[in-house]
Amino acid sequence: MDIVLATRNKKKIEEIKRITAELPITILSLDNFPGCPETVEDKETFEGNAIKKAVEVCTCTGKPSLADDSGLEVDALGNAPGVYSARYAGGSGSGNDVKNYEKLLHELKNVPTEKRGARFVCCMALAFPDGQVKTFFGYSKGRIGLEPKGITGFGYDPVFLPQGFEKTFAEMTGKEKDNLSHRGKALEKLAEFLHGRTHL
Repeated sequence: MDIVLATRNKKKIEEIKRITAELPITILSLDNFPGCPETVEDKETFEGNAIKKAVEVCTCTGKPSLADDSGLEVDALGNAPGVYSARYAGGSGSGNDVKNYEKLLHELKNVPTEKRGARFVCCMALAFPDGQVKTFFGYSKGRIGLEPKGITGFGYDPVFLPQGFEKTFAEMTGKEKDNLSHRGKALEKLAEFLHGRTHL
């Protein structure tokens, strides 16, 4: 079964391929379908954006398509940046990762450690050519550190310390992060669903 990932984010593609390596599926990316347009993420929820991306890519490719929308919710900021996580400091794309987490740290500069609670949220949507859409959620609770640490991962990984750990996602190996991450937990639910499909 071919599944097209509705993203051009190479680090996200790498992470999803790593987590789904043992599933009986072939992961394709939008690089295999250069004619597919970019989806405008204009919904107010992670679920809305994920479904929109998955359905548009499924329509364009004629294949089952998997999209995720994920972001960071910070308690002290009223759950911001939320769906705007990727463009928190303006613009979009992985080139803004540093600007985004620097803005976040600036917003939290007077917030003490015990009030820096946060969670990563991921919603994955799997759209099929017959119109069926399934969604899978994953969460990773933790807190925002006082400064960036680590060089792996992407996005807000250098400033996010998962619950029970004193190191950031960016200080962990890929496997360590996969076991704790919001995307990993959503993909676990996706894996359970795919294993249950008789035609795989």
